[in-house]
Amino acid sequence: MYETIQMLHSYLAYIALAILFLAVANAISGLISKRIFTMNKDLRLSLFTLILCHIQLLVGLVLYFVSPSGFSAIQEFGMGGLTSAARLLAVEHPFINILAIVSITVGWSRHKKFVEGDKKFKSIAIFYGIGLLLILSRIPWAQWFN
Repeated sequence: MYETIQMLHSYLAYIALAILFLAVANAISGLISKRIFTMNKDLRLSLFTLILCHIQLLVGLVLYFVSPSGFSAIQEFGMGGLTSAARLLAVEHPFINILAIVSITVGWSRHKKFVEGDKKFKSIAIFYGIGLLLILSRIPWAQWFN
């Protein structure tokens, strides 16, 4: 079960990052070109990104509790006994990614309050962009390319 969840979390991460990058790029291009925020493209892309990131978070939380590198590592070694690589997986990666999903959720909630397209694009670009940067900062890159 652990291997299946880990594989799902890994492959879903590629998809979620690609869609998140597309949503940020779409919001920035819409802001720069002063496009009208459309329900067909812009809203659906932003909503699909939000949903996919939340699914990725839920899979990650399940993985955190069944993985020997997650919560069990903290129970076994304590916070002071973790190496930097173990601390990244057990503490930093989950915490920062939860903050990233909160940022993406705030961006989605804020954009709904605006009527003008430029404010909608700006809200999504800023908050989804912050979420993207936070996620990229705490990816265990050494494990990703193995």
